[in-house]
Amino acid sequence: MQMLLHILEIIVGFLLLLKGADFFVDGAAALAARFGIPQIVIGLTIVAFGTSAPEAAVSINAGIHHNDGISIGNVVGSNIMNIMLILGITAVICMMKVKESTIRIDMPVLIVASFLMAGWGYFGKTISRTAGVIFLVILVAYLVYLGYYSRKNGADTDVEIKEIKNWLLPVFILGGLAAIILGSRLTVNGASYVAKAFGLSDRLIGLTVVAFGTSLPELMTSVTAARKKNADIAIGNIVGSNIFNILFILGITSIIIPLPFISETADFTIDACVSILAALLLWTASWNGKVGRRLGIILLGCYAVYFGYLVVNI
Repeated sequence: MQMLLHILEIIVGFLLLLKGADFFVDGAAALAARFGIPQIVIGLTIVAFGTSAPEAAVSINAGIHHNDGISIGNVVGSNIMNIMLILGITAVICMMKVKESTIRIDMPVLIVASFLMAGWGYFGKTISRTAGVIFLVILVAYLVYLGYYSRKNGADTDVEIKEIKNWLLPVFILGGLAAIILGSRLTVNGASYVAKAFGLSDRLIGLTVVAFGTSLPELMTSVTAARKKNADIAIGNIVGSNIFNILFILGITSIIIPLPFISETADFTIDACVSILAALLLWTASWNGKVGRRLGIILLGCYAVYFGYLVVNI
């Protein structure tokens, strides 16, 4: 009975994370628009940060409560899942075009960030506060350049902003934030209990269950876009989400509390290498501006092998 309650706790936590992020983004974007902030700025900051809120909340909460395996595993696992599983499924459904800016700017930034995370973690054994500061500095530089590039080249970075009555704005923003915080706590609590009950590590739970739950927005967005024949946006959203996962989430979390990358209970070296492989595979395969079913099958096959490795090495 107690196990069922904790599984329910995880499910409720995921729901609160997802809906809380939606409410927070809608409210914050509408508030920013009220103050005359350009849509391009809202898209590159509020919406981008907001869609990473589930991962951020879970990782920060897990880090504070010393569930380091969930904290880093959630980020690395989400990045692997986003490319190999979510983009794999989307590519099998339909052909996807890749924007030039995604190939020239976003993917190289993701690869550099992935190498930096893996290298710092492997040689330093910990994602330290210094690493966190460097991650955030790179993120700010990336956003500034992206804003400049978008304005210069007329790239489409505008976002749809919902009309929300003034008196409802605090409800959306504060209510969404409260749901994110509560959802992260429930998710970490439930996942930690399930891991211990089945003799699993926080690393495994973070890389699989928690990573899947916090990647649900990307999954729903990508599959829906594919079904509507608008799959062009899927790759850009996934790559952008992965960049924020490393630079923003690990950056903020490691500043609050340094995160062990290699310890007696967890070693994320292989997982970080898999995330680099996924990014490189996507980048090299998309040089012709398209991602099709063949790559989708390869990505899904790679994820099946990786998942098998996790199961064998429980």
